Amino acid sequence: MAHARISASLPPDIDPTKAPIAFGKRALPKLNEELQSPELLTQQRALVALCDLVHDPEKVYQAIEIGFLDNLKTLLLHHDSTVRQKTTQILYIMAMHNVGRQGLIQNGVISALAELLDDPVDICRKNTHQVFEMMSKLPEGAVGILHAGLIPLLVFKLKTEPEEIQELILDTLSNCLRVEASEALATGAITILKEKLMHSSVAIRSKAARVLLEIGTHPEGKSAVCEEVIPVLVSLLEDTDPEVQASATGALMFATIKPQGRFSALGAKAIPPLLKLVAEETSKARLSAIKTLTMLAEVPEGRRTLLHHTDTFQQCLNDPREAVKRAAKIAISVIQWKP
Repeated sequence: MAHARISASLPPDIDPTKAPIAFGKRALPKLNEELQSPELLTQQRALVALCDLVHDPEKVYQAIEIGFLDNLKTLLLHHDSTVRQKTTQILYIMAMHNVGRQGLIQNGVISALAELLDDPVDICRKNTHQVFEMMSKLPEGAVGILHAGLIPLLVFKLKTEPEEIQELILDTLSNCLRVEASEALATGAITILKEKLMHSSVAIRSKAARVLLEIGTHPEGKSAVCEEVIPVLVSLLEDTDPEVQASATGALMFATIKPQGRFSALGAKAIPPLLKLVAEETSKARLSAIKTLTMLAEVPEGRRTLLHHTDTFQQCLNDPREAVKRAAKIAISVIQWKP
């Protein structure tokens, strides 16, 4: 199904070719002055010009040194949507560079951007979420998003944003929840993510499963996943998309570390689809599937079933990946263990 894309087109009266741009050492200071101009058109044209310059990391460094970020933070709240659009776009381009990400963190831009989560213009919100997603790739950026208290807001926005933005939010959550998951759990993230696991979009199903995988790496997260989403994860083991299968298997693997997760997975009839993934030599989920079945073999019911399928694991001993061979050996020894 086709979906409307969020447009980044500028109004026709904002022609960057007509923007008078200074060159050399004066270029950035001149633009910084123009950003503070009372003339709207001057501000808009300065932002368009700056948008081109900050593709160069050296210019990003200079812009931060001059103090551009204070002006850009002020412009985030501007009444004109074009100003907000170009300001968020500049911050996104800056965040593509390591020096820019560090500058954004040190100058409190994460908290300032939170004001735009309810912006009426889609492209402003999309740019904002692109900045968060880019920032979250750095450990200190993920911590900055957590400290700004944005996780509950991001989880809530999954209910209302267009698919393009939902994908960005899920990527941001995945990076942040690797660090800390308690806020997301307290906000009811599991229930919302469970709905996303059944979304028509392959990307959203896969990314939601990836977020659940990260939640499952935390002790409190494992319990929440066990209680609410294991049957849905099991159904995704047979998804038509390999990425969805891999993410769902990874999430299931962490959930079955807990005994209640193993019983829930057995009750949801996880063994047949997991065996199928193990048998597929090219499956991205093969390693996670082997490890999950190894944990299910810790339960007598699981071991009894898997004793009839050791040949599936024997085939994995020829896998070119050392990790798969090692996991298969462990699985066979657990399945064949006798008290």
